[in-house]
Amino acid sequence: MNIYLSIIIPVYNEEESLNRLAKKLKSILENLNKSWEIIFIDDGSNDKGFEIVSNLAKEDHRIKVIKFRKNFGQTAALSAGFNCAQGEIIIPMDADLENDPNDIPRLLEKINQGYDLVSGWRKKRWKDNPLTKRMTSLSANWLISKVTGVKLHDYGCTMKAYRKEIIKSVKLYGEMHRFIPALASWQGAKIGEIEVKYQPREFGKSKYGLERIGKVILDLITVKFLSGYATKPIYFFGKLGFISFFIGIFAFFLATYYKLTGQKDYIQTPLPIFTALFLIAGILLILIGLLAEMIMRNYHESQNKQIYSIKEKINF
Repeated sequence: MNIYLSIIIPVYNEEESLNRLAKKLKSILENLNKSWEIIFIDDGSNDKGFEIVSNLAKEDHRIKVIKFRKNFGQTAALSAGFNCAQGEIIIPMDADLENDPNDIPRLLEKINQGYDLVSGWRKKRWKDNPLTKRMTSLSANWLISKVTGVKLHDYGCTMKAYRKEIIKSVKLYGEMHRFIPALASWQGAKIGEIEVKYQPREFGKSKYGLERIGKVILDLITVKFLSGYATKPIYFFGKLGFISFFIGIFAFFLATYYKLTGQKDYIQTPLPIFTALFLIAGILLILIGLLAEMIMRNYHESQNKQIYSIKEKINF
């Protein structure tokens, strides 16, 4: 039987919220009159989360469980869910009840208007939070939108709706899950956005902190590089190499000019050192570009390794 909707839920130490979330989800999904499945991915939890979702799966075969051997992170959990999902539409959401299952019909309505990806926007998320957190979030979303060219208000919202053919063609690694809209847009996906409800978590604590800002910036640099140079890294490194090479040539002629005009001898200026430094750097950058070309060719031709390791599956 074909499945219309897959709900993907990464779980990491969220035992208090799982039963309530499952009850809410089933109530909403039953009213859709569509076939559905819920996939819980236990990302190496050390609480009773796996036991809870296993019991839920025993009660309903439409609830499925993937258990990781250890904690691989949210990107890996989402990737496993996407790979195993059978639904035509796939919606990931958080396990901590911050996402409201009542928004699922609205996401489906929007995606059925011809979109390939519909992103949730937690517009009121920072309403009662300090200005510093609000400005950090606004700045991060503005920066990501600017760099990737995909303008969304809330890249950090897990709750999004994807068409199967779009999300299954996106390869995830590192902590790239927040950049899925940008990765999908490079494949020609039509992207929309709707406002979704936000409820502060009642249990546990957030897994995100200010220390992740640096990781986001580094991931953003990676995404920007991949968007422009993933198939032609020689253009990136070669451009830098030529710039460095010409700086070295300029430093050489400037040092020679000072020497010939009697203004300064070679040993009286650092220009000869700059000449050698930038010429060598230019050559090395071009060689790095050639190596990157060969690596990327091997990657595209032979890479088929997953970023997670599954210990157990239930109801698959």
